[in-house]
Amino acid sequence: SDLPQAMRWREWMGRVEAAIFAAPSPVTRDALTKLVGRDCNFDDLICDIRDDLCTRPYELVLVAGGYQLRTKPRYADAIRVLNNGARAAGPPALTPTELLTVTAIAYLQPATRTELSRLAGKEISRDVIGQLKSLDLIAAGPRAPTAGAPYAYVTTKRFLEAFGLASLRDLPDIEKLEDAGLLQRSANEIELDGVLRMRDRDAIDFVEAVDDEED
Repeated sequence: SDLPQAMRWREWMGRVEAAIFAAPSPVTRDALTKLVGRDCNFDDLICDIRDDLCTRPYELVLVAGGYQLRTKPRYADAIRVLNNGARAAGPPALTPTELLTVTAIAYLQPATRTELSRLAGKEISRDVIGQLKSLDLIAAGPRAPTAGAPYAYVTTKRFLEAFGLASLRDLPDIEKLEDAGLLQRSANEIELDGVLRMRDRDAIDFVEAVDDEED
Protein backbone atom coordinates (compact mmCIF):
# COMPACT_ATOMS: atom_id res chain seq x y z
CA SER A 1 0.00 0.00 0.00
CA ASP A 2 2.97 2.34 0.42
CA LEU A 3 3.97 1.99 -3.25
CA PRO A 4 3.01 4.60 -5.87
CA GLN A 5 0.00 3.53 -7.91
CA ALA A 6 1.97 2.56 -11.04
CA MET A 7 4.47 0.48 -9.06
CA ARG A 8 1.68 -1.13 -7.06
CA TRP A 9 -0.04 -2.15 -10.30
CA ARG A 10 3.17 -3.73 -11.61
CA GLU A 11 3.59 -5.55 -8.31
CA TRP A 12 0.07 -6.96 -8.60
CA MET A 13 0.78 -8.07 -12.16
CA GLY A 14 3.96 -9.79 -11.04
CA ARG A 15 2.27 -11.60 -8.16
CA VAL A 16 -0.56 -12.92 -10.31
CA GLU A 17 1.71 -13.99 -13.17
CA ALA A 18 4.15 -15.69 -10.78
CA ALA A 19 1.37 -17.61 -9.04
CA ILE A 20 -0.02 -18.83 -12.36
CA PHE A 21 3.46 -19.72 -13.63
CA ALA A 22 4.23 -21.84 -10.57
CA ALA A 23 0.90 -23.66 -10.47
CA PRO A 24 0.65 -27.18 -11.97
CA SER A 25 -2.96 -26.60 -13.00
CA PRO A 26 -5.21 -23.63 -13.85
CA VAL A 27 -5.60 -21.13 -10.98
CA THR A 28 -9.09 -19.86 -10.21
CA ARG A 29 -10.07 -16.22 -10.21
CA ASP A 30 -11.01 -16.40 -6.53
CA ALA A 31 -7.54 -17.64 -5.60
CA LEU A 32 -5.79 -14.94 -7.62
CA THR A 33 -7.88 -12.06 -6.32
CA LYS A 34 -6.67 -12.90 -2.82
CA LEU A 35 -3.18 -11.87 -3.96
CA VAL A 36 -4.21 -8.35 -4.96
CA GLY A 37 -7.14 -7.38 -2.76
CA ARG A 38 -10.37 -5.57 -3.47
CA ASP A 39 -8.77 -2.33 -4.63
CA CYS A 40 -7.46 -4.01 -7.78
CA ASN A 41 -9.59 -4.19 -10.91
CA PHE A 42 -8.77 -7.82 -11.66
CA ASP A 43 -10.14 -7.87 -15.21
CA ASP A 44 -7.99 -4.88 -16.18
CA LEU A 45 -5.00 -6.54 -14.52
CA ILE A 46 -5.45 -9.72 -16.57
CA CYS A 47 -5.73 -7.64 -19.75
CA ASP A 48 -2.46 -5.86 -18.95
CA ILE A 49 -0.69 -9.17 -18.26
CA ARG A 50 -1.92 -10.51 -21.60
CA ASP A 51 -0.71 -7.34 -23.35
CA ASP A 52 2.70 -7.76 -21.70
CA LEU A 53 2.90 -11.31 -23.01
CA CYS A 54 1.87 -10.54 -26.59
CA THR A 55 5.50 -10.68 -27.79
CA ARG A 56 6.41 -13.67 -25.65
CA PRO A 57 6.28 -17.33 -26.80
CA TYR A 58 3.56 -18.11 -24.28
CA GLU A 59 0.16 -16.64 -23.42
CA LEU A 60 -2.34 -16.43 -20.59
CA VAL A 61 -5.48 -18.48 -21.23
CA LEU A 62 -8.66 -19.23 -19.32
CA VAL A 63 -9.27 -22.99 -19.18
CA ALA A 64 -11.08 -25.37 -16.82
CA GLY A 65 -12.34 -22.50 -14.69
CA GLY A 66 -8.90 -20.98 -14.10
CA TYR A 67 -5.94 -19.17 -15.63
CA GLN A 68 -2.91 -20.92 -17.08
CA LEU A 69 0.22 -19.96 -19.03
CA ARG A 70 0.54 -21.96 -22.25
CA THR A 71 3.11 -21.99 -25.01
CA LYS A 72 1.77 -20.54 -28.23
CA PRO A 73 0.97 -23.23 -30.82
CA ARG A 74 3.58 -22.06 -33.31
CA TYR A 75 6.36 -23.07 -30.90
CA ALA A 76 5.12 -26.64 -30.47
CA ASP A 77 7.76 -28.07 -32.85
CA ALA A 78 10.59 -26.43 -30.93
CA ILE A 79 9.35 -27.97 -27.70
CA ARG A 80 9.05 -31.42 -29.27
CA VAL A 81 12.66 -31.26 -30.42
CA LEU A 82 13.83 -31.01 -26.81
CA ASN A 83 11.75 -34.03 -25.79
CA ASN A 84 12.19 -32.96 -22.16
CA GLY A 85 8.91 -34.25 -20.79
CA ALA A 86 6.87 -31.10 -21.37
CA ARG A 87 3.18 -32.02 -21.37
CA ALA A 88 1.13 -31.17 -24.43
CA ALA A 89 -1.71 -28.81 -23.60
CA GLY A 90 -4.07 -30.19 -26.22
CA PRO A 91 -6.16 -33.36 -26.15
CA PRO A 92 -4.42 -36.74 -26.23
CA ALA A 93 -4.55 -38.92 -29.32
CA LEU A 94 -7.98 -40.54 -29.49
CA THR A 95 -9.54 -43.06 -31.83
CA PRO A 96 -12.67 -41.92 -33.73
CA THR A 97 -14.83 -44.00 -31.36
CA GLU A 98 -13.16 -42.52 -28.27
CA LEU A 99 -13.56 -39.00 -29.66
CA LEU A 100 -17.22 -39.61 -30.49
CA THR A 101 -17.80 -41.03 -27.00
CA VAL A 102 -16.16 -38.21 -25.05
CA THR A 103 -17.89 -35.64 -27.26
CA ALA A 104 -21.29 -37.24 -26.67
CA ILE A 105 -20.66 -37.37 -22.91
CA ALA A 106 -19.68 -33.69 -22.93
CA TYR A 107 -22.95 -32.67 -24.55
CA LEU A 108 -25.33 -35.17 -22.95
CA GLN A 109 -23.88 -35.79 -19.50
CA PRO A 110 -24.69 -37.62 -17.40
CA ALA A 111 -24.83 -40.45 -19.98
CA THR A 112 -24.73 -44.22 -19.53
CA ARG A 113 -22.83 -46.61 -21.79
CA THR A 114 -26.14 -47.93 -23.12
CA GLU A 115 -27.23 -44.42 -24.08
CA LEU A 116 -23.88 -43.76 -25.74
CA SER A 117 -24.11 -47.02 -27.68
CA ARG A 118 -27.62 -46.15 -28.84
CA LEU A 119 -26.39 -42.75 -29.96
CA ALA A 120 -23.39 -44.13 -31.85
CA GLY A 121 -25.36 -46.92 -33.50
CA LYS A 122 -22.83 -49.46 -32.26
CA GLU A 123 -21.67 -50.75 -28.90
CA ILE A 124 -19.40 -48.48 -26.90
CA SER A 125 -17.23 -51.01 -25.12
CA ARG A 126 -16.02 -50.93 -21.54
CA ASP A 127 -12.52 -50.66 -22.96
CA VAL A 128 -13.39 -47.32 -24.58
CA ILE A 129 -14.86 -46.03 -21.32
CA GLY A 130 -11.83 -47.35 -19.42
CA GLN A 131 -9.40 -45.61 -21.75
CA LEU A 132 -11.19 -42.27 -21.41
CA LYS A 133 -11.21 -42.69 -17.62
CA SER A 134 -7.50 -43.53 -17.59
CA LEU A 135 -6.84 -40.28 -19.47
CA ASP A 136 -8.93 -38.47 -16.82
CA LEU A 137 -11.24 -37.09 -19.52
CA ILE A 138 -14.36 -38.64 -17.98
CA ALA A 139 -15.43 -39.91 -14.57
CA ALA A 140 -18.27 -41.97 -13.17
CA GLY A 141 -21.18 -39.81 -12.14
CA PRO A 142 -24.42 -40.90 -10.46
CA ARG A 143 -26.05 -44.24 -11.10
CA ALA A 144 -28.88 -44.03 -13.58
CA PRO A 145 -32.41 -44.73 -12.28
CA THR A 146 -32.82 -47.69 -14.63
CA ALA A 147 -32.61 -51.47 -14.31
CA GLY A 148 -29.25 -52.46 -12.89
CA ALA A 149 -28.51 -48.86 -11.86
CA PRO A 150 -25.63 -48.43 -14.32
CA TYR A 151 -23.13 -45.63 -13.90
CA ALA A 152 -23.66 -42.48 -15.92
CA TYR A 153 -20.51 -40.68 -17.05
CA VAL A 154 -19.50 -37.03 -16.93
CA THR A 155 -16.52 -35.06 -18.17
CA THR A 156 -13.79 -33.81 -15.83
CA LYS A 157 -11.86 -30.61 -15.33
CA ARG A 158 -9.03 -32.31 -17.19
CA PHE A 159 -11.38 -32.57 -20.19
CA LEU A 160 -11.87 -28.79 -20.11
CA GLU A 161 -8.14 -28.23 -19.77
CA ALA A 162 -7.24 -30.63 -22.58
CA PHE A 163 -9.74 -29.15 -25.02
CA GLY A 164 -9.01 -25.54 -24.04
CA LEU A 165 -12.47 -24.77 -22.62
CA ALA A 166 -13.12 -22.41 -19.74
CA SER A 167 -16.37 -24.24 -18.97
CA LEU A 168 -18.95 -26.45 -20.65
CA ARG A 169 -20.69 -23.28 -21.82
CA ASP A 170 -17.83 -22.92 -24.31
CA LEU A 171 -18.60 -26.20 -26.10
CA PRO A 172 -18.94 -25.43 -29.82
CA ASP A 173 -22.05 -26.15 -31.83
CA ILE A 174 -22.08 -29.74 -33.01
CA GLU A 175 -22.18 -28.51 -36.62
CA LYS A 176 -18.81 -26.78 -36.14
CA LEU A 177 -17.26 -30.02 -34.93
CA GLU A 178 -18.51 -31.82 -37.99
CA ASP A 179 -17.30 -29.07 -40.35
CA ALA A 180 -13.85 -29.29 -38.74
CA GLY A 181 -13.80 -33.05 -39.35
CA LEU A 182 -13.64 -33.88 -35.64
CA LEU A 183 -16.65 -36.15 -35.83
CA GLN A 184 -16.23 -38.80 -38.48
CA ARG A 185 -19.44 -40.78 -38.35
CA SER A 186 -20.25 -43.87 -40.35
CA ALA A 187 -23.49 -44.22 -42.26
CA ASN A 188 -25.14 -46.33 -39.57
CA GLU A 189 -24.43 -43.84 -36.79
CA ILE A 190 -27.40 -41.94 -35.46
CA GLU A 191 -27.52 -38.24 -36.24
CA LEU A 192 -26.32 -36.32 -33.20
CA ASP A 193 -28.09 -33.08 -34.04
CA GLY A 194 -31.55 -34.05 -32.85
CA VAL A 195 -30.30 -35.79 -29.74
CA LEU A 196 -28.14 -32.85 -28.74
CA ARG A 197 -31.12 -30.51 -28.66
CA MET A 198 -31.77 -31.76 -25.12
CA ARG A 199 -31.56 -29.36 -22.20
CA ASP A 200 -27.81 -28.70 -22.23
CA ARG A 201 -28.33 -26.06 -19.56
CA ASP A 202 -29.43 -28.85 -17.21
CA ALA A 203 -26.30 -30.81 -18.08
CA ILE A 204 -24.10 -27.84 -17.23
CA ASP A 205 -25.89 -27.32 -13.91
CA PHE A 206 -25.38 -31.01 -13.11
CA VAL A 207 -21.63 -30.93 -13.71
CA GLU A 208 -21.20 -27.74 -11.70
CA ALA A 209 -23.11 -29.34 -8.86
CA VAL A 210 -20.83 -32.39 -8.98
CA ASP A 211 -17.78 -30.10 -8.87
CA ASP A 212 -19.23 -28.28 -5.85
CA GLU A 213 -19.75 -31.55 -4.01
CA GLU A 214 -16.17 -32.63 -4.72
CA ASP A 215 -14.81 -29.29 -3.44
